[in-house]
Amino acid sequence: MVEKVGVREFRNNIGKYIDSAEAIAVSRHGQTVGYFVPVRKKPDKADVEAFMAAALKVENLLSEHGIDEEEMMQEFKRLRKHKA
Repeated sequence: MVEKVGVREFRNNIGKYIDSAEAIAVSRHGQTVGYFVPVRKKPDKADVEAFMAAALKVENLLSEHGIDEEEMMQEFKRLRKHKA
């Protein structure tokens, strides 16, 4: 579901919406007049390093428990199908 905001609120809080990861519908007099879709900024070096550290932790946990990537993906698909 897309958040809907009025033109005035959008204008007054543009910084908040630019930093958001979600698209919003902009309305005037209750009618949607457009959509604002923020473009994700390029991750900085710290973001990339944090992601790589998290990936290494996941890899180590899988290895410790004797789980390979294929087994993990099969379980993910099974759970996803069960949820639907």
